[in-house]
Amino acid sequence: MRSPGKNGDACHECLVAFGMESASLETSLVQLCMDAAAPDAPPAELVPVRKGWRREVWVLVAMLVVLAAPWLLKPKESTAPASYDRRLVILTPHHEKIRQEFALAFTRYWREKTGQVVYIDWRTGGTAELAMLLRSEYGGAFQHYWTRTLKKDWSHEVGLAYANSKLKSTDESAAGVARRAFMESNVGIGIDLFFGGGSFDFEQQASAGILVAADPSGKFGLKPLREKHPDWFTDEVIPPSVSGEPFYDQEMRWVGTCLSSLGICYNSDVLKRLGVEKAPTQWADLADPRLIGQVALSDPNKSGTVTKSLEQLIQQQMQLRLEELTKDPATFSTEETRLKAALEQGWERGLRLIQRVSANARYFTDSATKIPLEVCQGDSAAGMCIDFYGRSFEEQVRKADGSTRIHFVAPVGGSSIGVDPVAMLRGAPDPELAMAFMEFVLTPEGQKLWNYQPGTAGGPQEAALRRLPVRRDFYTAENQALMTDAGLLPFEQAKLFTYRPEWTGSLFGAVRFLVKVMCIHVHADQQRAWKAIIAADFPPRAVAAFEDVSLVNYEATKRLAADLGKKDKELEMRLTREMTQRFRRHYELAYQLAKEGK
Repeated sequence: MRSPGKNGDACHECLVAFGMESASLETSLVQLCMDAAAPDAPPAELVPVRKGWRREVWVLVAMLVVLAAPWLLKPKESTAPASYDRRLVILTPHHEKIRQEFALAFTRYWREKTGQVVYIDWRTGGTAELAMLLRSEYGGAFQHYWTRTLKKDWSHEVGLAYANSKLKSTDESAAGVARRAFMESNVGIGIDLFFGGGSFDFEQQASAGILVAADPSGKFGLKPLREKHPDWFTDEVIPPSVSGEPFYDQEMRWVGTCLSSLGICYNSDVLKRLGVEKAPTQWADLADPRLIGQVALSDPNKSGTVTKSLEQLIQQQMQLRLEELTKDPATFSTEETRLKAALEQGWERGLRLIQRVSANARYFTDSATKIPLEVCQGDSAAGMCIDFYGRSFEEQVRKADGSTRIHFVAPVGGSSIGVDPVAMLRGAPDPELAMAFMEFVLTPEGQKLWNYQPGTAGGPQEAALRRLPVRRDFYTAENQALMTDAGLLPFEQAKLFTYRPEWTGSLFGAVRFLVKVMCIHVHADQQRAWKAIIAADFPPRAVAAFEDVSLVNYEATKRLAADLGKKDKELEMRLTREMTQRFRRHYELAYQLAKEGK
């Protein structure tokens, strides 16, 4: 092909940019450009264009449709306006429906109040992933502040110290100076709010100094919001805690916005097929041998929800053991020794139950949101999930006669009522707008979005969110008549289970680690042993080998938690390797004993 010259070069660059390398199409388009520049060219020059021109036109039309699709398919009321006056950046694990409804409601509220157009820029991910993102981004931001603004040398010690809440403000070491510098700074990462997740993750971020009660001016944040609405933060509206679960931070660095409970979602059709007549009502029901390969679980190292479920499972076993030991008061000389024995024995019971549930797991997903989806599709019979995910899928598959194959149940006495919080991040770009959003979410108008029926005045526009409002004063007869879950009384349910942070709160991270080395890394070995044990009708020695958790008893796990708290990656890798190998040997021994019927 002859050189096309200046116009032909431009056409060739366009073709390359779109990844089109067809010689005939390139020739035709180049020729079109040349003809436009040189209309007196002889007719013979047009021959390449006339051959197959219809096919080429359709290719161009298809390209234009693909490019125009985002604009053509944009919702009628989009949360991403073409132009806006202010932008609010929110980090959240909340799903799309929640994001859409709150974005539409808040932007409308703010426009009516101020006349300004707001764009809410959502940044999404799983709670555990977002927590790691925050640490990473703030680490980089503080390093820039430390080296460029304060003109100080960066070191590994400084990098570990800036978010270390254990360092005292009077510490004059390099680590102490770094921590104090971070806490006195307004270092930011371009994000205003952290919205959604569990209270544990918010407590961790608050302790690190990433969440703040107010901006440097003291005018914006949750602390000034409490001063503006002191009646909101009372036992009658938002109590400080319910059944041991905190509802807001005492220093006002975060506050709960809606309620959540953990439980079991199950597929009644699959259970029937498996011959399981009784639907699960307790965590222990997930250990039923008939459910092998049929339980949906998520990796707790990537899901705070699943970790919290496992922690509550353990606490329930501790409480049950305490009740058993209390029936025979003569066995222990003091209540303190009885409690100590109950916690130790209940801890081991809980770990053994986790082993059996894990052995029943189909596999470990990377997100808690996938669990109800697996159950809904019939790929699993049951799984641990948060209440609103279970209820949402229950609603999606409900038939015209009201029946549904998906159900959710919160284990009685085994699940507490927690909150999904919101908080302002250090260095928030627009603290005024951040405070306004937090205020809106806590107003009666914002609370309606969580559970009002779609289409009702003040309710969501498109879909029921199936979340329960955090405000106790919201549960009136007038509101309940418009709620999708009118029959639920969460503050009454909370009385059936009391979360005791002093029992396992400090071991939350250790629970994640234990499941990794005890279940996830050795899942194939664990499940092989479990199948052999079931087939051999649970021979005692094999069961004992399978359930040997002496390596990670209550006191040993406290020491493990202290080691993990050092944030020493080399130490953590060594512990992971050694403990994984120990549990693999346990399961191999259990398998061999089961095969021998011992």
